[in-house]
Formats: sequence, structure tokens, C-alpha cells
Amino acid sequence: MKVRLASPDEAQALWDIRNQAIRYGCRESYAAEVITAWTPEIMPQAYRSAVANNPFFVVDDPSGNSPVATGFLDLMSGSVEAVFTLPAFLGQGMASRILQAIKEEAIKRGLTQLTLSSTPNACTFYEKNGFTVIEEALYPSSLAGTSLRCMEMVCILPIANDIK
Repeated sequence: MKVRLASPDEAQALWDIRNQAIRYGCRESYAAEVITAWTPEIMPQAYRSAVANNPFFVVDDPSGNSPVATGFLDLMSGSVEAVFTLPAFLGQGMASRILQAIKEEAIKRGLTQLTLSSTPNACTFYEKNGFTVIEEALYPSSLAGTSLRCMEMVCILPIANDIK
């Protein structure tokens, strides 16, 4: 289970992972019509740009043939984004490894904290990985056409010099 950087030509495969993960994991948190609108088959160009312009990490399937888990550090906002795992690969530690790679990248870049907006179903995962809930909020989603209930979270990072 090696974490690696994604390439822009993998963007559609990463979008598909995102959609499958949302459709599976968020079905108890949001209405079906919201999930359908939030997970269109046609990938927005902004997603391809996110893959190209940020440290976007993936873990491949055990055969090493294709990505099955994703996540990236949004360099503009200092936030964790798009941490998703295909349902068949849940519980194998892939998302935790990606989150650790994002933290290490953030520390290298001098960030002292990371933020994220968690879906209700993923909040416990992030808490187990060092994030703390700041507040419950509504996240405006143009894709979903509504505001999504989320937990705003933060993780304080060690200063690069303090890491041994």
C-alpha cells in the first residue's frame, strides 16, 4: 500500500472513485436526489485542475494497476480535500495513509494546521486521524445544488523543526 502522487491523466478515474465513495458512504447522511446531483458522471474541469495543481495522492489496488483511494492538499486554502476510497477497499488503512501523506506535505510546506469540511459519515475517521470538530456548518455545493451538512474540522501540525 504505497502512497504516490496522481497524474493529471488519471483525473477521470479519481473522479469515479469520488463518486462511488460518496454514493456508498453518504447514503445515510444526504437525500438520494442530493447525492445524485452531487456525483455527476461528467467531471468538472476544475477537478482536473485540482489534480494537476496540488499534491494529489493515491493508493493503488493490491495489483498496482489502478487507484482505489484518493486525497489532496489544497495549496490555496491549506485544506484537506477529496479523501475517498472505493467501497470494496474500505477499512484497509488506505485513506489514513493518504491523510498522513497530506500532513507530511503540509509540514514540509510550512503549514501549521490543516482544515477540512467532513461529511457526517466521515467525521469519526478524521477524529481518529488527529482532527477536531470546530463546528457543524452548511457547505454550499454548486454540484449538489444545495448546502450540505458538514463538520468543520482542524488539525494542528507539528512545526517542521520539531519533527525527528
